[in-house]
Amino acid sequence: MAAFKNPKNNTWYVQFRYTDWKGERQQKLKRGFATKKEAQEWEREFLMQKQSDVNMTFESFVQLYEKDVKPKLKENTWLSKESVIRKKILPYFAKRKLSEITAKDVIEWQNEIRQLTDKKGKHYSQTYLKTVHNQLSALFNHAVRYYELSSNPAAKVGNMGKEEHKEMLFWTMEEYQQFSEAMMDKPLSFYAFEMLYWCGIREGELLALTPKDFDFKANTVTINKSYQRLKKRDVITSPKTPKSNRVIAMPQILADEMKEYLGMFYSATDNDRIFPVTKHYLKHEMERGCKATGVKQIRIHDLRHSHVSLLIEMGFTALAIADRVGHESIDITYRYAHLFPSKQSEMAQKLDIERLKKEVK
Repeated sequence: MAAFKNPKNNTWYVQFRYTDWKGERQQKLKRGFATKKEAQEWEREFLMQKQSDVNMTFESFVQLYEKDVKPKLKENTWLSKESVIRKKILPYFAKRKLSEITAKDVIEWQNEIRQLTDKKGKHYSQTYLKTVHNQLSALFNHAVRYYELSSNPAAKVGNMGKEEHKEMLFWTMEEYQQFSEAMMDKPLSFYAFEMLYWCGIREGELLALTPKDFDFKANTVTINKSYQRLKKRDVITSPKTPKSNRVIAMPQILADEMKEYLGMFYSATDNDRIFPVTKHYLKHEMERGCKATGVKQIRIHDLRHSHVSLLIEMGFTALAIADRVGHESIDITYRYAHLFPSKQSEMAQKLDIERLKKEVK
């Protein structure tokens, strides 16, 4: 591999030809290397990337992985993956050849990660450890599936950590009404929490709402987008899942409240966000309301749990609830099974009746 020195500034550069993915010959020029060796190593890695050679460095493979995967994902999803890769994976494997990373290397990496602590000096949660390992395994799986890597060493080792289910908290209707009274001094906060509690929508779905999402003739609100704050930018994306696209019927009282709220806007267009705040603002407001009323502190997302628990108490089926909140019915059944009334005694009695019918015959 030839490298050339630029006499004007004593740096090195490489210039060569390669065949791209279309089978066409291309010329590549890269300048600015401090040494001849650095220039040659860059050319070698570039060509191995183009040839999908598993002897490339792990760092080079991550660049391919980004090109392959990033276009398929929402921006916030990719940023989460990228953060784990950059902070917890690349510092350990960047300069290693992809093909030479073994199961033993992964075990040693796991042991290193387990010893890390966060800004408060606490070890990472079991859920986060599992997330980190899953991302490493996803990288190797991609290499196996598309780049002819022989096996996934992270899969051989097995996961670290485990998924921890946070305690599901919720407010009763009485607790929410007590809280909402404390929010009346700030209309934006009051109406935002009314939507969260009485419709069970996600926080991002709330913050993406615009005037055109409301149909006051039918008393419905359409959920078809979500709000994220990414890199100091307001970003509107599609909802969390395809099932999240839905039309929710509002209680008449809530519909009247939202009509009143929208009437407070003087120059809002159909596409303007009607709750132009951030998740941090809502969290701060919830803390303020809890402190003022003495109602137990819960997360914003727990208002969604509160809505579901209220619907279960009112006797609605898992299927009906799932349609309203944008979940699969099996998820509702699994997550909230402890809240549904037990039918075991009724089942046993009916089985007895059926058996007696057969015996009488």
